[in-house]
Amino acid sequence: MWGTSGTGMGRARASVGLAALAIVPVLIASVLVVPVGLLVGVGPVLTVLAAVVVGLGVSAAIGPVLVGRRIERLPDADLEDRPAAFIEDRVAALSADLGIDAPAVTVVRGDAANVAVTDGYRGARLVVSTRLLSLPAADRDAALRHALVRVRSRDAAVTTALLPAVVVVETLALLATLLVGRRNERTASDRRVNRIHGYEPERERIPAPAYTAAGVLLWLLLVPVWIPAVVGDRLYVAERRRAADASVARLGPDERTGLANAVEFARDAAGAADWPPLLDRLSLVSMADEETGRVRGTSRQETRVRLARLRSKRSL
Repeated sequence: MWGTSGTGMGRARASVGLAALAIVPVLIASVLVVPVGLLVGVGPVLTVLAAVVVGLGVSAAIGPVLVGRRIERLPDADLEDRPAAFIEDRVAALSADLGIDAPAVTVVRGDAANVAVTDGYRGARLVVSTRLLSLPAADRDAALRHALVRVRSRDAAVTTALLPAVVVVETLALLATLLVGRRNERTASDRRVNRIHGYEPERERIPAPAYTAAGVLLWLLLVPVWIPAVVGDRLYVAERRRAADASVARLGPDERTGLANAVEFARDAAGAADWPPLLDRLSLVSMADEETGRVRGTSRQETRVRLARLRSKRSL
């Protein structure tokens, strides 16, 4: 599964992260499976086994569908036949160099300079923005190689399969955070203006403290699944990106410099809002927006560390 990428320590960290990510769908499935197991009267071993099978099985089945539908909603680049054929040929050539079948290619219009790769029973797919394709050839090819390495190592398939449960946790955590921070929108000044104009809307039926209490309660319920999701992000997702960095860098100094340039440009380019958070863990660079970044395990620090390693003279 790991191929030849990454150090022994990196592989150990990624293994721990993978185990943490795999726990998340199992814990979510346990909410339904455990009560059923207790009612039916099966033993704890069979109940746990059923939670594992249901959690991982459902997640793996939904993952490719979830990502595929999100990709379908992205704005198409509407490239002419010749540029589109050139990109597909370039991806095919790079895939042949890595010894894998070329994935399908979707070029999307947007200011975000990024590339993501998804894999599963529906097949592998590369999603690349027009802005990333505008990079110099060496930088562009290095970024595409990075994505293709994640197909070869099966990292893209694993991440796609485990994505639905993590997205559920992330969405609920964001909701809890927003509830905790919710405040009454109308100030005393707003009320005075409303009365002057003869309009006084109905008072807030639910007081702000009630939202805060609901948010805190939701966070407490989420902690058992949020912690492994964060650990998985920090260890598995981050380590597999770094392992792909190392695989590309070993091809030569030009590839190493090209990848560093692409990562730096993607990090600093405007347009992060154009890149859907759902593809974030499958991308060259994490581009989580300000809201989701508050409840995520990934951070911009990860990209800074990757760049420092790529720019250094030492072996990755």
